[in-house]
This record gives sequence, C-alpha cells and structure tokens, in this order.
Amino acid sequence: MLLVVDIGNTNVHFGLWHNNSWALSWRARTVEDKMPDEYAVLLRNFLEADGLSLDVITGVAIGSVVPPLTLVFAQLVRRYMGFEPLIVTNKTNTGVRIEIDQPEQAGADRIINTAAVHALYGGPAIVIDLGTATTFDVVSVDGAYQGGAIAPGIVVAHDALVEHAAKLHKVDIVPPPCAIGKNTIHAMQSGVFWGYVSLVEGLVQRIKTAMHAEQRVKVIATGGLAPLIHQHTPIIDMIAPELTLDGLRIIYDLNQKS
Repeated sequence: MLLVVDIGNTNVHFGLWHNNSWALSWRARTVEDKMPDEYAVLLRNFLEADGLSLDVITGVAIGSVVPPLTLVFAQLVRRYMGFEPLIVTNKTNTGVRIEIDQPEQAGADRIINTAAVHALYGGPAIVIDLGTATTFDVVSVDGAYQGGAIAPGIVVAHDALVEHAAKLHKVDIVPPPCAIGKNTIHAMQSGVFWGYVSLVEGLVQRIKTAMHAEQRVKVIATGGLAPLIHQHTPIIDMIAPELTLDGLRIIYDLNQKS
C-alpha cells in the first residue's frame, strides 16, 4: 500500500492508496514541534483502528509546506518503515514543468496540484486550493505550472478581523440571510463570506483574462471549504476533494517507472 502525506499549515492529511482507490484517509493537526516518534504513534493508531499495521506500507510520498515537519516525517519513514520516502520538491520528476521566475519558491502543494490536474483533467485550468492560504494556480494546456495568486484563507481573514477589532467576535462562516447585514453577526458574515466569494470570482476572472487561453479554462477547487464556496458561485466547475493526495500518488507512480 502507498501512504501519501500532505503536510499543510493547519492539518496533516494522510491517505492510503490500495487497489486503485483511497482505502483510508485521516487528518491530524499540524504541530511543528512534534517528534518523529509522536507522529509514528499517531499513524500507528490510525492504522490499528482499521486493523492494519505499519508493515502494510510499501511506499511513502510526502508533500509539505512546513519544512520542520518534512524532516520529521522523513525520519519517521526511515526509522519505522526502513526505506526512503519520496519528498516532492521543484526538482522532483512530476510530469509538469515549472514556468515561474524562481522555481525553487514554488510550494510543493502547488506543484502537486498541478500534476494532479494535468494528469486527471488536462489544461488549461485554474486550481483553487482553499486552505490556510487560498491559492490560485494556472495549469497550461501542455502541463506547465505558470504561477498564480496567494490570498489569506477565509478562516485566517476572519480570525484577523476578530483579533484586531475589540467589539467583534467569532461568527460561523456561512452566508447570512441578506448581503445587507441588519446586525453585527450578519454584517460580519456578509463581509467575510460574500467578500470571500467575490474575491474568488474576481481573481478567477482576472487570471482567465491574463491567460489568453484559446480553449475553455476549467476551474477546479479543493480544500475543506471548497464545497461551500462552490454552492454559492458558478465560477467553479468542479470540486476535487482528494486532489493533493491524487497528485502525490501520481508523482510517486511516475518516479517508480522512471
């Protein structure tokens, strides 16, 4: 079985690929100061809950935007599984080209998502990843990562507003009854939720214009809030909940064959 590990700023997402499908997936909080042994216990517990052990894992692919945890998980794999993991960087054979000014600055998640979209959906496309940050990534028709945009995630924006405004408190991130808020809660929900939807729509339109694409540009969204945002805008064509996990297993397979 292939274990893929998507290490994000908020969560670590584990996926177990077996018989051409995701057999299992788990999420844990990202804790930068955890040791390899601590994450090993967590992973072992996840597996044992489903009647499995570390012995079933024959390969590991890691994508990380948290450098300290990249090292932690690499050590975990070496110590408890006895082999080297595949760690995705800008130098990894991913099946896509990186066409930005400084390829070494491309986040692993953005490279991985581009590889997944190129393999599964084709280009031209815009990938929206709604996480701690919201990223917009451009995939060309021939499979090149051409850059994009980075904005604060909706939760980050909400929390920053609450932190810096003494009279404002946390609210549920859902659309209010009306865009014109008649109380503080609805006013905040309007500004945060509808403001965020408008951010997504506006950036996608600007990116499409800048792409000068001769074909229709597909817009694919992933991340925890993608389904909610998708319900309230026609700008997103499809949701791909496991896009980053798919990219990791596609890149792993590619490197096994090369």
